[in-house]
Amino acid sequence: MKPRLADALGRTHRLLVPETGPAVQATVAVEWAARLPGEVAVVRVPSSPARIPKGTVLVVSEDAALKKRLLKAGFPLPEGDDWACFDIDENGTGVLASGRPAFLFSAYSEIVENLLDRRLQGLCPRVWTMAFSREKSTFDLVLTQYARMIRPFDRERYVREYARLGFTHIEVNALAGPFPAETGVPDEFYPDFYTYCPALDQFVESRLNRGTYPAEYLRANLARLKGNARLALKYGLTPGLLCFEPRSLPEDFFRKYPTLRGPRVDHPFRSFKPRFSLSLVHPAARCHYAEMTAGLMAEVPELEFLSVWSNDSGSGFEHTKSLYVGRNGGPYLVREWKDDEEIARLAAENIAGFFRTLREAAAAVNPRFRVITRLESFYGERKHLRPLLGDGIDVEGNSLLTSGWENNYPHPEYPDIQVLGSALHNTLLPKDAAAARSLEKRGGRCFFYHFFSSHGNHEPLLGIPFPRLTYEKLAACARLKVKDLAHMGGLHPQDFVPYAVNQEVFRAFQLDSGRKIDDILSEIAGRWAGPAFAPDLVRGWSLMDTAVRTFVPMSLYSGFGSVWNRLLVRPLVPDIDRIPEEDRAYYERVMVTPPHNPNRVDLGKDVLFELISPAYARTARRRIDANVWKPLDKALDLFRRKAGDAEKAGNHEAARVFEDQAVRAEALRNHYTTLRNAAAWIEDVHGYLGARTVRDKSKFLKDLRDMIDSEIANAERMIGLWNNARSVWMMVSEIGETPFIHGENVPELLEKKIVLMKRHRLDKPFIDPDYMFRFAGDPYRSE
Repeated sequence: MKPRLADALGRTHRLLVPETGPAVQATVAVEWAARLPGEVAVVRVPSSPARIPKGTVLVVSEDAALKKRLLKAGFPLPEGDDWACFDIDENGTGVLASGRPAFLFSAYSEIVENLLDRRLQGLCPRVWTMAFSREKSTFDLVLTQYARMIRPFDRERYVREYARLGFTHIEVNALAGPFPAETGVPDEFYPDFYTYCPALDQFVESRLNRGTYPAEYLRANLARLKGNARLALKYGLTPGLLCFEPRSLPEDFFRKYPTLRGPRVDHPFRSFKPRFSLSLVHPAARCHYAEMTAGLMAEVPELEFLSVWSNDSGSGFEHTKSLYVGRNGGPYLVREWKDDEEIARLAAENIAGFFRTLREAAAAVNPRFRVITRLESFYGERKHLRPLLGDGIDVEGNSLLTSGWENNYPHPEYPDIQVLGSALHNTLLPKDAAAARSLEKRGGRCFFYHFFSSHGNHEPLLGIPFPRLTYEKLAACARLKVKDLAHMGGLHPQDFVPYAVNQEVFRAFQLDSGRKIDDILSEIAGRWAGPAFAPDLVRGWSLMDTAVRTFVPMSLYSGFGSVWNRLLVRPLVPDIDRIPEEDRAYYERVMVTPPHNPNRVDLGKDVLFELISPAYARTARRRIDANVWKPLDKALDLFRRKAGDAEKAGNHEAARVFEDQAVRAEALRNHYTTLRNAAAWIEDVHGYLGARTVRDKSKFLKDLRDMIDSEIANAERMIGLWNNARSVWMMVSEIGETPFIHGENVPELLEKKIVLMKRHRLDKPFIDPDYMFRFAGDPYRSE
């Protein structure tokens, strides 16, 4: 009988690890030794030996001399570092090597998970040419951002998963506690925005701001950052930062240093007190940032990137057009108000100078350090800023072709709807790839976003499968030879989502971009459900994918806005304002909103924005009803039936997979129903208020009451799912609900929603057009 790989590894009794090189070499060797039969020693050696002893496997990464020897021996290694390779003979003698540290763990995982039963002949030497050189995590909800208080999960296992999938870079800066240090004033929501993308001054301080934050607060945050960085390095990942900068400083600081006051950066509708960042033109401000950067690099010299998001959530550059209160700033950038073009040029030079300050300070410790920025908020300075990027200053985003936040990609099913970001952004334009190559010629990189998790798609749900959409974006990028990607929103934690097919699709594509999606899905389904049930599992995934791709996006509600605006638990009634404030407090107290936000009484509005017009809501509802429910219901029925069939057949693992996927299909139906009903609310309430005839008013009123009945039934189903499902299908906080993540009290909130919807079902539709001007104690209210 021809030997299998497992047979060959059964004869391996030593794993060699060079004493120098990345920590992941030892990580792989130690974990691998524990999996192999018998006593397997992990031996440290000064360097990679030219000849590997019998029964020994060398585990090594980033070894140029070894690569030369492998090429000379006939290994078909590609140019550059985007590869991993494995070879072993019948005696258990071989080598596992990679060009980049993260790829070592990814290749090792593929070997021990999927190749052990393969025949040795024809398997080795095996070379993986990675599809993407750099795959970066961005805005990881559960590791570093606002959902980090999710029910307890294993951080190390989570970081390990990044490496297993083939990621290379990971953000590591997070607040240690659930709440930020920012203080506010009564009724103001704004401090909560500081809980994500924490700035540099939340971890270290300079001589300028020493004492601004409590020492124990900084120590705790720094310890969390260093702990995440250690985990990243252990698995070969490159650690870095995601910060809102330049972020505001407390007012006490500016009382001490009034001449350093820069622009006002808060959102005037959402905050009740002004917040200011530093005037970066001042040499002391630049020294402050350089000192903080150097101090952080001294603590974690392995940091290699800082992604800077700006002009949002209490951060901003002076005299940029998109600051919430317009072009403003300190006295140093312009002598007087000149024309807009001159101000834009000077603002762009100031922005680029700040980026260079950060990069140079960090590069003194780690020459590979790079700064990454987003361009959306710099639409007023874009043409002046773009030529200044490059030489270690990179860009990340959904597209390089937009001048702001507008959508510019076609919906995969509805050409008249434009999208930007989310799983629905499933392609890449050649012009975008060309713009990225132009930046590369100046020494910069562009990390294009893709989304295969909750963020931007179905937050707060977990584990929704849409594998074909996931594959299509990856394939589009690979066709255009785009090598740098950034995945938005983090992963599905394995503790909660054991069958994360979208992630597995990325992993398969990263290891072999030439594989077809049907082959990938069949292989994954075969592993999880066995050959007999694999076709049914693939069919269910395809139906789910169809439901997701035919859904019409509902602005913020399709992403984080569902949680931030408490859409799942708030009552959809004809006149929200008729509900007494004390009855609405159960959800309004944790909404991401000030008390005068029109969204409290009008689902189509948010502050001064029209989120969803009645015309768009009408289109959305009709397309959802026509196209989404049929494939989604078929998927749900298939998963439920096959769970029973698999259990009867004695295939318990397949039964668990189908049961888990059924839960997620049901959760998605609940979620989509609420979004659809929100569209109906916008169409019917606004339609009723604008109707000119009794007949039209009656039509809108009947339709609105039908929607209320639908949403009541939907809330009851969601309670049942919450109480009965064995899978975790929603992100839930372990410390109680916050504005950004639901708590364990979801069923109780849904019960209150149902009571209020029944009580107010027959109310007359109304929206107070002057709601934003209302405030407690207004002496002119009666007038």
